[in-house]
Amino acid sequence: MEIILKTNIEKLGAKDEIVNVKPGYARNYLIPRGYAIIATDSARKMHAENIKQRAHKEARILADAQVIADKLSALNVKIATKASDTGKIFGSINTIQLSEALAKEGFSIDRKSISMVEEHIKMLGAYDAKVKLHKRHT
Repeated sequence: MEIILKTNIEKLGAKDEIVNVKPGYARNYLIPRGYAIIATDSARKMHAENIKQRAHKEARILADAQVIADKLSALNVKIATKASDTGKIFGSINTIQLSEALAKEGFSIDRKSISMVEEHIKMLGAYDAKVKLHKRHT
């Protein structure tokens, strides 16, 4: 029996895949729990259209993420903080402060999407950070 998976199922397949399973497994487990639907002709057409629309939407989101990434790559952010004469920062700079500094520059980026080479910056200097804008783009 062919079914269309609505969620990822370990050792069976990923979401939106059409897979072959035994009829009892489909009727008694997958379909009642909402994990799958029967792959009828109308369900296949709807499935194909959903994938087509999702691909178009993903391409647009990826293009927007690329534009933001290009702007961010040219950006240098300065964060003001107290430091000693030797250059040691009182406290540290973390992703929260970096996210706030980016917000002042006009980029609304969640702190959880930002990763720095050093977890907490404790000395004055220039540092690099990576921002995850899209699941396929860093």
